[in-house]
This record gives sequence, C-alpha cells and structure tokens, in this order.
Amino acid sequence: MKPPIIAFFNNKGGVGKTSLVYHLAWMYYDLDFKVIAADLDPQANLTAAFLDDDRLEEIWENINNYNTIFRCIQPLLKGIGDIADPELEKIEDDLSLFIGDLQLSGFEDELSSQWPDCLDGKERAFRVISAFWRLLDRAATQNSADLVLVDLGPNLGAINRAALIAADYIVVPLSPDLFSLQGLKNLGPTVNRWRREWEARIAKNPATDLQLPQGKMEAIGYIILQHGVRFDRPVKAFQRWIEQIPTIYQSQVLKHPQQVNKIDAAKDPNRLALIKHYQSLMPMAQESHKPIFHLKPADGAIGAHLSAVKNVYFDFKDLAEKIANRIDLPL
Repeated sequence: MKPPIIAFFNNKGGVGKTSLVYHLAWMYYDLDFKVIAADLDPQANLTAAFLDDDRLEEIWENINNYNTIFRCIQPLLKGIGDIADPELEKIEDDLSLFIGDLQLSGFEDELSSQWPDCLDGKERAFRVISAFWRLLDRAATQNSADLVLVDLGPNLGAINRAALIAADYIVVPLSPDLFSLQGLKNLGPTVNRWRREWEARIAKNPATDLQLPQGKMEAIGYIILQHGVRFDRPVKAFQRWIEQIPTIYQSQVLKHPQQVNKIDAAKDPNRLALIKHYQSLMPMAQESHKPIFHLKPADGAIGAHLSAVKNVYFDFKDLAEKIANRIDLPL
C-alpha cells in the first residue's frame, strides 16, 4: 500500500500554511511515523523553516546533486532522460525534507504547455505532468515513509495543478478574513475541474510502463489559523468570517449545497481545527529552527511561554490524529 500524499493548499497566501505543514511534520515524527515533508512551493519557505542559511547556501550552490525538486526534473526538462532519483535531506532518522528550489518556477510553462498534449496521447506530456507524483512516490518508497506532507504556493497555476494531481488528500488552511474566503470560492471549483480533466486524460496514456497518479484529491477538511490576528480588531470581526466557512466549504469544495444551512460553525465536521495565534512563540521557534512544541527554557520559553508550548503540543497532536483518522492511517 502506497503511503498517503497530503497536500496543504489555499490559493490565498499569508494564512500560515507553511508553518502548519512544518509543525505537522514534526508532530507526526513525534508520534513515531516516518515522514517526508515536500516543498513544492517555488518560494521554498518550508525548506527555509527546516534549514539554516549556511546549509541552504551549501545545497543551492552545489548544483551537482539531485537533492532539490527542480534538479530531479531537470533531465526530463532538458530531454536527456526522465526524473532523477531524489536525494532527501535527513532532518531526523524518520523525518526527511524534499528540498524546495527557487528555480522550480521555471517548470510552470512546461507544465502548462504539456497539459493539452495529454489529450493527444503524447507520452512526454504524461511524463511531465506526472513528474511530481513519481518523485514523491519514489522518495516515499525509497525511504519507507508512512506519509508525505506537501506544501504548495498560493496560486492556481500549472505547478499547483500538477502537485494537486499527485495528492491523495487535500487539507485547506484558512484565516478568518474576507480574502481567505474568496480564495476558497476559487479553490473549490478549480480543484473539482482539475480532477475531472485529469480523469479524462488518464485513459489516453500511451505508455503501459508509465504509472500515473489517480488524481484523487479528496478534500478531508479545513483548518482555521489565526496567526495573523491583529489585536486592535474586535473578535466579532473574525467570528463573522468563521461562521461563513462551513457554507462556502460545502457548496464550493464538497458540492453539497443542500446541507449548508444545517451546521453550526463550531460543530462543522469538516473543520479539523481552529489553531490560535502563537504570539511571541513563533519567532522564538523560527530562530531555533524548532517547532513551537519543542521549545525549551534555553530557547527562551519560560514562565507563561512554557505553558503555552504545552498547549500547542496538544493542539497539534489532536490535529494530527484527526487527519490520520480521516485517511485511515493507523495510529
């Protein structure tokens, strides 16, 4: 059985998505899972969360290794071969990072041009569109991973289309504001369209030896993150947006408009978590390259901070277990 690939995606930026993936990767590691965190965002923010500047410079300056997403697809792009075997960065024995690359944005045009060629049954088109999935699948197999968590950039472009096709499941991070909800309205119909379009293409694959992702892209819920809460705005303003999320999620993502008036926002089964803002803990964690729930007094987590660290641990443990239950991942 292949390990599940879970993509965290919202086409609205600034919702705390990368921090969410980073903390969940560490939490699953703490829960004794073998985890791969994959950075498919051309901005490489997840990579920067895991690695310090010295290590990043060492990796990005040494162009002879296949240790970034982009370098693994370069043989395919250059027409000199297929994808290369990925070389993951070991963070801990059972936690690995598939390193992001700022050059990945150069893959956008190729993915866009090859998408219609799939309908003409061109083998190269299928190799290009499935490159992300084949890399993630190969990395997971080679590392005996239990699950793969994927961070994506905030847009509806060709890179994210290919990345989402590679995903078995989608989790939608949201912030309680108008912009995030507008992003959700765009996301739902677009993902549903991509799923249908990929289903129409799979049957036209001419290469019997080329395995393809099924494009499942099952939406398993949303997470409300309040990282960007401004203290000068009343709580009622945020509650107003929170109360609208179940309606929009069901009608635009799940396509169940008949159910939208029956669910209280606080009891919405599609809501995986409401995670509070971290105040001064986040910069402390970023400085030490640790998740918040690993902070110690030596890192500056003392007094009330230490109590908050414990709360964050249990918040993320509960979230990780909820996601695992949704995808039938044995705990």
